[in-house]
Amino acid sequence: MIADLGYTTVILGLLLAAYGMGAAALATWWTGKRQEALAQSAERAGLAVFGLMTLAVLLMEVALVTHDFSVGYVARNGSRSTPLFYTIISLWASLEGSILFWEWLLALFTTLVILTHWRRKRTLTPSVTAILLGTSTFFLLVMAFPANPFQKVFPVPADGPGPNPLLQNHPIMAIHPPMLYLGYVGFTVPFAFAMSALITGRLGNEWLAATRRWTLLAWTCLTTGIILGGWWSYEVLGWGGYWAWDPVENASFMPWLTGTAYLHSVMIQERRGMLKVWNLSLIVLTFALTLFGTFLTRSGVISSVHAFSDSSLGAFFLVFIGIVLIGAISLLTYRSHLLKTRGDMEGLISRESAFLLNNLLLVAFTFTVFLGTIFPILAEAVRGVKVSVGAPFFNQVSVPLSLLLLFLMGTGPMVAWRRASLDNLRRNFLLPAIIGVVAGVITFILGVRRVYPLIAISLSIFVLAIIVIEFIKGTRVRMRRGGESFPTALATLIERNTRRYGGFIVHIGVVIIAIAITASSAYKVEREVTLNRGESMQIGDYQVRFDNLEGYQEPHRFVVRATLQVRKAGEPVGLLQPRMNFYQNQRDPIGSPAVHYSLKEDLYLVLGTFDQQGQWITVTAMISPLITWLWIGGGVILCGAIIAAWPSRRQRELQLRKSEQERNLVEVG
Repeated sequence: MIADLGYTTVILGLLLAAYGMGAAALATWWTGKRQEALAQSAERAGLAVFGLMTLAVLLMEVALVTHDFSVGYVARNGSRSTPLFYTIISLWASLEGSILFWEWLLALFTTLVILTHWRRKRTLTPSVTAILLGTSTFFLLVMAFPANPFQKVFPVPADGPGPNPLLQNHPIMAIHPPMLYLGYVGFTVPFAFAMSALITGRLGNEWLAATRRWTLLAWTCLTTGIILGGWWSYEVLGWGGYWAWDPVENASFMPWLTGTAYLHSVMIQERRGMLKVWNLSLIVLTFALTLFGTFLTRSGVISSVHAFSDSSLGAFFLVFIGIVLIGAISLLTYRSHLLKTRGDMEGLISRESAFLLNNLLLVAFTFTVFLGTIFPILAEAVRGVKVSVGAPFFNQVSVPLSLLLLFLMGTGPMVAWRRASLDNLRRNFLLPAIIGVVAGVITFILGVRRVYPLIAISLSIFVLAIIVIEFIKGTRVRMRRGGESFPTALATLIERNTRRYGGFIVHIGVVIIAIAITASSAYKVEREVTLNRGESMQIGDYQVRFDNLEGYQEPHRFVVRATLQVRKAGEPVGLLQPRMNFYQNQRDPIGSPAVHYSLKEDLYLVLGTFDQQGQWITVTAMISPLITWLWIGGGVILCGAIIAAWPSRRQRELQLRKSEQERNLVEVG
């Protein structure tokens, strides 16, 4: 019954999405009452699609929780022994369920756009609705035919294998994939507004203003998803790292890079009316890369712990990506006469040139990652030879690019518009440069001799000094003018320009992450030792003693757990208990490392081979300096992004005044 109801909701959603797309497209070209009627009909269809997709998701969750193995997705991903928490989140544990969840999020975003812009920007919203519902139509077609989540199974099995063991080994999987999906799907909204601007010819700043917070929301969710993915990798995979240049990691990183470029370059168009074609191209590229990431994950062309099994969806996604790119390029060509900029670069050293260079580096970074990701696939397809492009290639290119981007991140926002004077450069950068050089010298004295870590730490302190000094200057001005205390002046400063100072806080988070990556990558210590019961090993200042090995049964797995006593410089730290988890339907065990977190360094223990009588174990111990600051930096970025998206006091006052004017016009009418 659930299978029939679920598939019916998918088919009805497909029909309504296709109808809404057509009605909204007609409303784009017609005018008057007919346009209004069609636009409202399309919007109601969009709301109905969201209702149907919500019902479909609820039906799938009911099937998972009640172990209805007549539904194919449940039969392949459910199990009576899987804990309820992991049963619920297994909605996105496999191919068909993840597509269903993706479409539900897309329908949610479509609904929010419709409700937010109800009877506003009517010149743009019909075509925006058409593009959003057109994208929904594609995903619903995928669900209706090649990836039906409600496919029936007969005979009905008594039990299922459960979700992928890697996906039920840490609760962070409840947040990490949804955040990535929110980022991916969220970029559909600015893409829809950009295409709407091209379709209607309204290529001013109206579509930019309408999508600024949508873009920032998508970027923030994608950033959070990437950081959480690194944390999951660190906590689960047992290799002591957080980023391996895995193809699916790269697939999420590429739209993040182009989305970051867009968020910066759009400020040039708002301020100077420049880079219109560039900004439209960036948002198209970002949306296309989100689809490309979906293709990589769901086509079966790559092997990854993040990828789903082989499927026939690759051709569907490639065709859709082709339609998106051909359509966007055609519209850009058709509207090229309206995309001429009114301003020019007036100086080599200016904020415009710094942001443009920042954009070029980000796009070059994206191309490098794309090339390294796609080359093995092309090599195997053309020559039949498996080729791997590993971390050395990516690191060789990404490290110098990242250092240049770090420098521009600090200097770009502080350089004057149009043309920077020597006085502007001296006033903003002399003191931070001195602080950065001093930090580099101190780092060298403390024993850091490698070139890239020295440069990275010096640049990070340089950028941090620029931002802190800017906050101090602005706060002091407010203290002198208004007689406010330092905390009040600082809060008011941020509130009056949330976009600028929220962006600075995001940059502080990036600096923290840069320092954490530098320290943890360059100075990690690792040691593997076989210990008999009661024996100890030394790594750095830590002494680790093997005390006990035990095995016990959990509902969905058998666990072997080692207990190790940890001391640091003779002082007790506590017990760490790395585990090895054996799943019934998994040939190889899945490890769960044990981590002692601290602001200075992490001690990371991984259980390897062991004696079944518990007399000895092989343990890998690692010390990773400053790695906790990576997760702290992610939190700082999240806080800064929320502040940047929050309306400033001036924006709230303008919006209130505009609402009062609209209300007065209605009363007069």
